Amino acid sequence: MSQAKTVAFHTLGCKLNFSETSTLSRLLEKDGFVKKDFDDAADVYVINTCSVTDNADKECRQLVRRIQRRAPESLVVITGCYAQLKPQEIASIPGVDLVLGAAEKFNVVDHIRELTKGDSAKICSCDIEDVNTFHASWSVNDRTRTFLKVQDGCDYNCSFCTIPMARGISRSDSIANVLVNARELAASGVKEIVLTGVNLGDFGKGFEGGKRREESFYDLVRQLDDIEGIQRYRISSIEPNLLSNDIIEFVANSRKFMPHFHIPLQSGSNEILAGMRRRYRRELYAEKVACIKQFMPHCAIGVDVIVGFPSENEAHFRETYDFLHEMDISYLHVFTYSERPNTHALDIRPVVPVHERHERNKALRNLSHKKMQYFTEQHTGQTRKVLFESHNKDGMMEGYTDNYIKVVTPFREEWKNEVIDWELR
Repeated sequence: MSQAKTVAFHTLGCKLNFSETSTLSRLLEKDGFVKKDFDDAADVYVINTCSVTDNADKECRQLVRRIQRRAPESLVVITGCYAQLKPQEIASIPGVDLVLGAAEKFNVVDHIRELTKGDSAKICSCDIEDVNTFHASWSVNDRTRTFLKVQDGCDYNCSFCTIPMARGISRSDSIANVLVNARELAASGVKEIVLTGVNLGDFGKGFEGGKRREESFYDLVRQLDDIEGIQRYRISSIEPNLLSNDIIEFVANSRKFMPHFHIPLQSGSNEILAGMRRRYRRELYAEKVACIKQFMPHCAIGVDVIVGFPSENEAHFRETYDFLHEMDISYLHVFTYSERPNTHALDIRPVVPVHERHERNKALRNLSHKKMQYFTEQHTGQTRKVLFESHNKDGMMEGYTDNYIKVVTPFREEWKNEVIDWELR
């Protein structure tokens, strides 16, 4: 394996996965590997998987087949949530050489050193109950906005979700370590940090010196606000029942935390929320949105929604649609329900036909487009600060306002990774 000097990565899924892939890349580059684009020839391919939906599983298998056609002698390493949940299934895919579960992904260097092409796939995994350590991760040099992982795992038990089975119990970094990482990112030239985690509002769980830490997400954001060099922070996603009014008010008065929240809803029907085992009702969600808009009328609010959950009838879906239509939100991330093994939702009846799930998805995506269009039009004529990304896309460059409105303009070298005052029009 000592002859392998190039490695390529592909990430499926969430912002958390992007931060972890970037950390895996740094570990291998430190060991002497040269990073390549995934479409280039490489000695080793690492696929960091998601398993939130069946599509993510299928995409992983398709990627392995593509590598087999292009580079049959290259080593293929699979890690991430799919690898933890179904290691035997992945190991049976022709071309896969190594499967790394949740506890072993950050030991990738040691495992690759011992790997030889042609052997049967090696599985390095353990029971998820034994995964209880936290590994800090962040993306750097990949994009202007850097994803900084501060929390992992989840103690919730939503009936549709496999994440606790794939990532284990809720645990987090210490505030002291997060501040060290933020300062390091600031020194590297990063302007914006997106705080990420599986259940970010649950930040604070963990042990230090054999004792349980007494820290909270509110404590974290207050201290991050004082870090010199970082101009912007965003909160990637936070559960409505964990989004305290103190956090909302702090963001409203912060110098650096952007007026932008992403808050999972999943359904606008209390009956469906109960079946999903969510820890709130639609009334609480509406209260949080109202509180945000009271302090920050210009704030962007993104929403996660699942359509086609078992037992969701047309009346339930109409409740969700009308709730979102009336709510002062900015955009939606719409997910079509997908059956996941070993979840309670598999026992809920009746099952929604797949074509109806897709129709409901389409309806909400159309609503999302209208919501974002209206939100953007509300700010026409205003001057807001835009952080432009470094990529030159066919002579154009992109950036986002503080409240997450996308701006596209002809590429200017001097604007790369810079915050520019921009009149919206």
